[in-house]
Amino acid sequence: MNEVLHDAFGVTITTWKLVGYLGVALFAGRWFVQMHYSRKRGRPVVPTVFWLMSITGSLLLLSYFTFGKNDSVGILSNLFPAGVAGYNLYLDLTNKRSRRAAGITSD
Repeated sequence: MNEVLHDAFGVTITTWKLVGYLGVALFAGRWFVQMHYSRKRGRPVVPTVFWLMSITGSLLLLSYFTFGKNDSVGILSNLFPAGVAGYNLYLDLTNKRSRRAAGITSD
């Protein structure tokens, strides 16, 4: 996966770099999703998809830094957000399940 796919203008693209770029896109893009939902509702909202994008982006970046780059700083900087996002996703889904069981439909 470290085989060079493309090399132009000093930028070397490998499969692991594509994994890393996708992780960065998801991790950064989650803020645009959050902003969209907040604008739509007229108040700050953190939708479930925000946490899914956080976990997926963190795991892709963890993979890149673990297997593609072998960089302990990158591993540590993405390990913590993945855990926090996982916990928040758990809380979000548990809360939604409880609200549905109680017959509460609005936020």
